[in-house]
Amino acid sequence: MTDIPAFRIEFDGHPATAEDLARFVMVSSYGHFTAMQVRGRAVRGLDFHLDRLDRATRELFGTGLDGGRVLEAVRHALGDEVDASVRVNVFRPDGAGDVSLMVTVRGPGPAPSGPQSLMSVDYQRPVAQVKHVGGFAQGYFGNAAHEAGFDEALLVGPGGVISEGSITNVGFADGDTVVWPDAPALHGITMRVIQREMDAAGLPWRHRRVTVADVASFDGAFACNSRGIAPVGRLDDLVLPTDVDLVKRVIGLFDSAPWDAL
Repeated sequence: MTDIPAFRIEFDGHPATAEDLARFVMVSSYGHFTAMQVRGRAVRGLDFHLDRLDRATRELFGTGLDGGRVLEAVRHALGDEVDASVRVNVFRPDGAGDVSLMVTVRGPGPAPSGPQSLMSVDYQRPVAQVKHVGGFAQGYFGNAAHEAGFDEALLVGPGGVISEGSITNVGFADGDTVVWPDAPALHGITMRVIQREMDAAGLPWRHRRVTVADVASFDGAFACNSRGIAPVGRLDDLVLPTDVDLVKRVIGLFDSAPWDAL
């Protein structure tokens, strides 16, 4: 494998030109994307990525997005690389009848190195079911959390209701059951893979309203995104146990989940 440049960018199967980038910038505030980790030219939850892109394209642009087209664009952008971080942006240039795909390739993203600390912030994403672009508030609160010494921001709505992290989903261990917050949130790919693997293993999970005040009553918690899963060790000033059997079981199920060849 050769070294991957800081960014490799392709538009609809060809290397980015200045014109491509200018067309994208003009409409970059409206669109959606998915981000995936590629290892050995394979991706976990590939069918979920393709489903996400198709559903969001229908919602934002009124037309479907063929999975074969996405796979062809990703394979072409990868070239000879086998391990990488890949992002597929979907947008529609001004005056165009169809959507375009921008695929960026970077070096592989590292998995979480240990328990995560979360800082609660008062914010919920609009149109949360879509992984849309233009998430200024997510970046703002994520940076604020980092500057305050935390790993991630936890988005909280009225009444202290938890929805998701700025770039993660969160789950809570309640005995032998994983509880996902029942609030507007993106159904992340890693979250969907975990749910699929838990179903196959006969482990229960459910959605339930969870507030910040409820967190102390759980056995533990974890955060997940495309880079992996990690226990949550702290929420604001609340210290959470990280050596939790159910959380370790969930991490193990994800680590053993199959990779889908591109």
